[in-house]
Amino acid sequence: MASVWVGSRGTIRDYTDFSASRDAEAVRKAIRGIGTDEKTLINIFTERSNAQRQLIAKEYRAAAGKDMKDDLKSDLSGNLEHVMVALVTPPAVFDAKQLKKSMKGSGTNEKALIEILASRSSKQMKEVSEAYYTVYKRSLRDDISSDTSGDFRKALLTLANGRREETVKVDQHLAKKEAEVLYNAGEKKWGTDEDKFTEILCLRSMPQLKLTFDEYKNISKKTIEESIQGEMSGHFEDLLLAIVKCVNNTPAFFAERLHQSLKGAGTDEFTLNRIMVSRSEIDLLDIRAEYKKLYGCSLYSAIKSDTSGDYETTLLRICGGDD
Repeated sequence: MASVWVGSRGTIRDYTDFSASRDAEAVRKAIRGIGTDEKTLINIFTERSNAQRQLIAKEYRAAAGKDMKDDLKSDLSGNLEHVMVALVTPPAVFDAKQLKKSMKGSGTNEKALIEILASRSSKQMKEVSEAYYTVYKRSLRDDISSDTSGDFRKALLTLANGRREETVKVDQHLAKKEAEVLYNAGEKKWGTDEDKFTEILCLRSMPQLKLTFDEYKNISKKTIEESIQGEMSGHFEDLLLAIVKCVNNTPAFFAERLHQSLKGAGTDEFTLNRIMVSRSEIDLLDIRAEYKKLYGCSLYSAIKSDTSGDYETTLLRICGGDD
């Protein structure tokens, strides 16, 4: 059964000469010794796929009687700990935890909510919702509901439901019709009918939306982005724009997010870790190419100049190469 978390453009693939018990033993030694052997941990976790890391964790528990993730947590610290724990977490659980962190406490991290919900497929969202309930005994929908409001909440909930169509077949007639609907709901109207935007942008398949956006440009002589920027505001606008970016070019969307996390005064490790780990088996090669195209330098060199130590080494290994 192919995982919905594995694509063909990742930097990390299954390790060929894999032995879960051998790796588990090496991880145990690396943690148990005097001082942690970070090098071994980095070598193993950045060269095994997530599915293989889960098998290592299983073997580790059988041999050590303890949870590998807990041992890593108590043995490592700071950014290295965060990225290592991320690597050994199943993808759906990782997303669920990132969503929970984005909603916990006094402020909501809307950017993270938007990034995850705008970019995941329906199948992925269904797994994330299940994982969320398993881990927190609460529904993701309820937490989003109590943490957001208005049109923004409505759109997030639609995405969280995982009801976006996944077919690759496109319907030219429907694209024309829905481009009209969007035009009439926004540009043409005094006041905007936000529900129409939510319905179409959160439920139609990505290829279908691409066609609809082309038709939209024909009708309104503006891109859908320009219309959204003119008609909407706040987090709802940010979410719709994120969806449009993912429709047009998902790797470019992530390249831009990575750039924002690396530039400026401090590094946003929360975002950096999430994207590097969650895209490492899906499309990180394409994200690297887009990064180079957009910013004139490689993602590798940007990470290198912004991080240090074992944390830097780990991220560079996930990155997989310099462009």
